[in-house]
Amino acid sequence: MSTTTSGNRIRLTQYAHGGGCACKIPPGELEEVLRGLGDGVPVRDPAGELVVGLDEGDDATVVRLHDGPAVLATTDFFTPVVDDPYDWGRIAAANALSDVYATGGRPLVALNLLAWPRGVLPFELARQVLRGGLQVAAEAGCHVAGGHSVDDPEPKYGMAVTGVVDPDRVLRGDAGEPGAPLSLSKPLGTGVLNSRHKATGEVFPHAVAAMTRLNREAAEAALAAGVTCATDVTGFGLLGHAYKLARASGVTAVIDSAAVPYLDGARQALREGHVSGGTRRNLEWVRAHSDLSAVTEEEALLLADAQTSGGLLVAGEIPGAPVVGELTPRGNHVLVVRR
Repeated sequence: MSTTTSGNRIRLTQYAHGGGCACKIPPGELEEVLRGLGDGVPVRDPAGELVVGLDEGDDATVVRLHDGPAVLATTDFFTPVVDDPYDWGRIAAANALSDVYATGGRPLVALNLLAWPRGVLPFELARQVLRGGLQVAAEAGCHVAGGHSVDDPEPKYGMAVTGVVDPDRVLRGDAGEPGAPLSLSKPLGTGVLNSRHKATGEVFPHAVAAMTRLNREAAEAALAAGVTCATDVTGFGLLGHAYKLARASGVTAVIDSAAVPYLDGARQALREGHVSGGTRRNLEWVRAHSDLSAVTEEEALLLADAQTSGGLLVAGEIPGAPVVGELTPRGNHVLVVRR
């Protein structure tokens, strides 16, 4: 919980209608918005410079330059996911940088994105948020150079990040092949634990530690193993992101529910009903294209839990990441969950 210099105790999560990546526009609604967006719009790309763009739904845009590395661009921001402003800034920065790592790139420079209810919350809290973002960017070796701020009824923070990547070694969401194992570099459960934190004020340091841990090592391990397909697991949950990857790759993603790791306390938070609306929408989105008959509704909700700054889902094996499933030839369903 935050304490201002005047001694007032402020819970940032109470100033937002939701928290973290659970506040994303539901995936089905977002796809409806984006469908056909570029129809009739002339796009000049005679040299094939746009390696990854709007249609692929990947984590970051990749533009090939004439010589040397390709340029990555991405952005991410959200409402408070924890009450501590410094931790919120660290989590939001790690989450924004994750899109670069999920594409196999290296972040170079970030711009802050800050929305603040200037007449409601003191600016000293905003300063702590920015300090947290700066700390994580420094850990990533990424410069922070300014940004943009607006007066807003809800506090929001994130970053727009530019990076570089070898254009011949881009990790993509549409490059999955049958027979590839699926590895997950971070345990699930941040969604239900964050919801419990918002409801009760209880702090979960291990969840904060997971959310602030960069995906850099997982990305480097994937590239070293020759992996070509990966994505990060954030607001659409493991099921949502596995579904997107499998659909784009023309395969079926099979998830072994017994192999999926969870943060301590996640199952208890689920039993107590701390499930976000975003998690429930994730499950409904994939249900029509999935075989979930092998697991209970509660287990399916955990697998669909809307993560904030989650790990990488890698179509390959990497050190330290459990194998949680595999890609198979496309069957009757895009996504299958087994016990």
